[in-house]
Amino acid sequence: MVRADFDRSLEELEAELVGLGEMVEKAIIKSMDALERRDLAVAYEVVAEDDLIDAKRFELEEKCIDLIATQQPLAIDLRTLLAVLHIAVELERMGDYAEGIGKICMIIGDDEPVETPKQLGQMAQMGVSMLRRSMKSLKDRDTALANEVWDSDDEVDALYANVCHQIFVEMGQDPKTIEAATHFLWAAHDLERIADRATNIAERVIFVVTGRIGRYKPPDVPKVVE
Repeated sequence: MVRADFDRSLEELEAELVGLGEMVEKAIIKSMDALERRDLAVAYEVVAEDDLIDAKRFELEEKCIDLIATQQPLAIDLRTLLAVLHIAVELERMGDYAEGIGKICMIIGDDEPVETPKQLGQMAQMGVSMLRRSMKSLKDRDTALANEVWDSDDEVDALYANVCHQIFVEMGQDPKTIEAATHFLWAAHDLERIADRATNIAERVIFVVTGRIGRYKPPDVPKVVE
């Protein structure tokens, strides 16, 4: 394979990875919509469509492994392929969390009087935003945007702590809500993990650009003494 063909294969691989990210984003949005509206039909769709996400992840892995085995890439090309492998797994797991929320909706049912905590919707919105920005940072090789995603995780963690506290208080005040509240705790956990996975993707973007794992720290630029 000549260099131009290899570059084209990498571009196609990244485009497919972005497509997988869009599938996962859609699943997260649909799962929360189902939970908030108690829409069992949409919840069933989310659960069924998770198989497509799983299949796409394995397809991307096979293509990465084939390129690594046949082209023996070095330096940044190898980092890119390794990042695609890693990010595909992160996206697939995010899809699993969306599926989990869909299943929670199915368990609660459409006649449950307990209202969905508003913080769950806020966590979902932030998780989707983090996913979008992490994938854009990959496309643009933007370490500053990757750092923003990294920093946003603290806000989601704060919301998670807040909603857990609220749910526990309500469980103590009204024991009838304990069953539904327990399911909401699991949904909050899934949303917190979605944000964590988005942060992992941002971390991999930094790895592609710099070859290092961790939050990107711009090099110190010495001041010019006039």
